[in-house]
Amino acid sequence: MTPALFCLCILAAFLELDTTYAFQLTLSRGIIAAPLFSLITGDVMAGIQVGVFTELLFTDVNPLGGILPPSAVVCSAVALALHACGIELYITFIFGVIIALLFAMVEKYRRKSRFRFLIYWEQKIIQRPARINQAILLSLSSSVAINFLILFVFIWSAIPVASWLAFHLPDQAQVACKFAYMAVPWIGLSALIPQFRLKTR
Repeated sequence: MTPALFCLCILAAFLELDTTYAFQLTLSRGIIAAPLFSLITGDVMAGIQVGVFTELLFTDVNPLGGILPPSAVVCSAVALALHACGIELYITFIFGVIIALLFAMVEKYRRKSRFRFLIYWEQKIIQRPARINQAILLSLSSSVAINFLILFVFIWSAIPVASWLAFHLPDQAQVACKFAYMAVPWIGLSALIPQFRLKTR
């Protein structure tokens, strides 16, 4: 893991807070996060492409109620981190989507397990209201640390697997992966067209 990928994991861990935990300045959108990551990896064009593709792929999934969509930050970070290791973008994007889905499952478990933590701090804040700032700071810093560890492990594990797959994948499978990657914008646009049609009525 190079220093650049280490910095990418740190930035992604902070940007993941923007999804629901804090700020919510849309910095966690793929179209913004991926170009930011590409400034670290050094391939801005790849970052813009991954950002647009991620945005189009996840545009139809909204975090409403109990729905926890795949993380655009994780998808972009994984895709660009693997691409920085010399792996083709059409393979790394597939890994990004898969790991973003896995991250959503881990995040769902984390939110359930955080319930005891919230009850504990609720009692502390009732006793001393001034502790609310301490509780918020601890919650955000622990979220960043956990996000970083999860991302680091996912990327560290994916690098050898993606490298092996890129080298051993048959030519027909390579063509299929390229076709699937180039179909992503059309899938996203097909989800957007009905939404635009409803708004114009």
